[in-house]
Order: sequence, then C-alpha cells, then structure tokens
Amino acid sequence: MNDALTAARDGLEPALPLALFLAGPTCSGKSALALILAERLGGIVINADSMQIYRELRILTARPTVADETHVPHALYGVRPAADPGHVAWWREAALLEMGQAHAKGLLPILCGGTGLYFSALRHGLSDIPPIDPAARTEARAALITLGPGGLHAELAAHDPGTAALIAPTDGQRIARAYEVWLSTGRGLEEWRRATRLPPPPWRFRAIRLDPPRAELQSAAAGRFDAMLAAGAADEVRALMAQDLDPSLPAMRAHGVPELGAHLRGEMTLAAARAQAIANTNHYIKRQTTWFRHHELAEEGHLHMIHAQIAGPAQLSESRIADLTRFIREGG
Repeated sequence: MNDALTAARDGLEPALPLALFLAGPTCSGKSALALILAERLGGIVINADSMQIYRELRILTARPTVADETHVPHALYGVRPAADPGHVAWWREAALLEMGQAHAKGLLPILCGGTGLYFSALRHGLSDIPPIDPAARTEARAALITLGPGGLHAELAAHDPGTAALIAPTDGQRIARAYEVWLSTGRGLEEWRRATRLPPPPWRFRAIRLDPPRAELQSAAAGRFDAMLAAGAADEVRALMAQDLDPSLPAMRAHGVPELGAHLRGEMTLAAARAQAIANTNHYIKRQTTWFRHHELAEEGHLHMIHAQIAGPAQLSESRIADLTRFIREGG
C-alpha cells in the first residue's frame, strides 16, 4: 500500500500521503466496514469518535472488540480516563501523529467515527487559540458548579454572545470551555475561530460517508442498546459512578450513561431508562446525519456515498468491496 500512498504527482513530485475518512451516524456500520477495508488495503483504523476515546466506556460507546483490535491495527480507542476530558485540538494532534507513524510503516490511515468536528478540524485546520491560563480554567469550572450550565451560559452571553449563541444552555462542558477562553484571552472563542487558524495538514483525503435510511438506523439503535444491556452496560455505568466524577464531563453524558445512572439510583425503571436512552440516541443520529449532509468531508469527486446500512461484513458483496477499494486506490 505504501506505493499507492506515495504515488508520483504528475510524474514529477511525490504526492502528499493519503488518508481515508470513514464517516456516518451512529449504528451505520462504520466499524464493520473499517475492518474490511483495513484488511484489504493494509490499513490502521484510527478513532474519530469523541466518546470512544474513554477507556471506561467500551460497551456503551460500541468500541471495537479486543478481537477486532487484534485482527487489524487500531489507534486512539480507550486512551483517556473519563476524568480527563478530550477535546478536538488534542484529538487532531494525536490523530496526525498516528497518521504519520502509519505512513512510515506503509499503512493506510482510516479515520473512522461519527464526530463531524473531528473530521472538519483535521481537513481544514483549527483555530490557533493561545494556551489557557490555569487560573481562568479553575475559575470557569468553579463558576459552572456554582451557577450551573444555564447560569454560566447567561454569563457567557453577556461577554461573548457570538459563542453563546452556538452552544446549548445545557452543555456545561462547552460553556465552561468558552468561558475560560474569554477569561484568559479577553476574546471570545468564536472570534478566535474566525481570526486565526492552524493550516490544513499536508495530507490528501478521500471520504466514504454512510447514509442509511433513518428507519434502519432507529431499528439498529434499539437493537444495539439491548445488546449493550445484555453485555453488561449497567455494570459499566455502575463502575463509572463509583468514581464520583463531575456529571458535566463528556463521558458522564455519553448515551446511556445518564439514563442507566438514574436507573441505578432508583429514579427510573430499567424499561424507562432503555426507552429514554434509545430516544436520545435517535435524536443524536438525526443531528449527525444533518451535519454530515451539510459539510464537505473531502474535495469534490473524493467522496463515496453508501446509502444502505452495513451491519456486518456478510452484507457487503465482493463487487461493493472491490468498488470501494478501487475508489480509495484512485486517490493514491
């Protein structure tokens, strides 16, 4: 595969190395397809999902199994504790490091996930925000606890209305992040994003986006959650709760965690927790689908669409696999 990754551009200069975006909403079959492509093309699957980075949440985030990770190389799965929230700038730096190491080994980086902001930051670059003063971070986190997400959102809106308008009043983690940027720099996060930007990386990207029918995704979400319950999702949440973490941390808001947490505290039945978790997952799938349909993942002609759900390798015909591998190799 290394020859394809370094194919000559116009016969004169080495081409930029090639990476693949494999994107789509939750339950669309990304992981199954990533395994097939990594095996066929000599690739490494690099996580591009903001929740699959947390080591405590293997079941509820549907991380690849140990067998999958043994079968083909994987990276950036389960690499952070729930107490240490990840962010897009960290992920971008870590992903670029993994991509560089993969290229050096002759492996195709396959960035697989459903977090649109990760793909956007990697392809287009990221705002060059100065380091945050630790005192500002401490003050922002204290304000979140004292005022609550809604109160801190109102405070943010008074100083940085442009950023506040883009964040839900219930999203405490993002509100605190925006507030600490304003405290530390005197400029709003959205202003920083518009004013400066780290350059796009020296890579070429081809993209495959999975876009199954909504009804199939909803059915898959229900089936997946039932499978998670059978696999021990409640015990996973119980262990997470034992850490007594800040409920505003991203891992504590992963789909299924708040609902099963409420069940374990005796605040709702398991049936009610299941129904609420599935409903919330379906709302998230809708938002993901909308985001991907309105944002470019790759340059024109470098995006391959799949409109049917891929629940497992058995549903992929040899002709479809050949079509996908040919599409990827054309980018070499």
